[in-house]
Amino acid sequence: QVQLVESGGGLVQPGGSLRLSCAASGFPLDYYAIGWFRQAPGKEREGVLCISSSDLSTYYADSVKGRFTISRDNARNTVYLQMNSLKPEDTAVYYCARRPAFGSTSLFPSDYTYWGQGTQVTVSS
Repeated sequence: QVQLVESGGGLVQPGGSLRLSCAASGFPLDYYAIGWFRQAPGKEREGVLCISSSDLSTYYADSVKGRFTISRDNARNTVYLQMNSLKPEDTAVYYCARRPAFGSTSLFPSDYTYWGQGTQVTVSS
């Protein structure tokens, strides 16, 4: 059974950092591209960044370039989202998701087939 479980969310002050984890089970992580998405209240779900299955290439949304990074530890079946210099506009529920096998990087939610339950990130003073 494919499962993705996010953790690491919470409340942080502007300028602070958080690291989110996406623990995968039920499939070998190294065969799949993984993306991070977020959804703020009243807004559509948007792609934040993703990492490929093969060459570990990454793709970032302009809004997070230079602040967020994505990495994966296939041995631990976990993908990480390191978020630095957080801003109030980063407040959202963050989701990780899996593309079909050997898929390339994409920030379109419709390209992903499995989703985690999400973790809340709130940036506020």
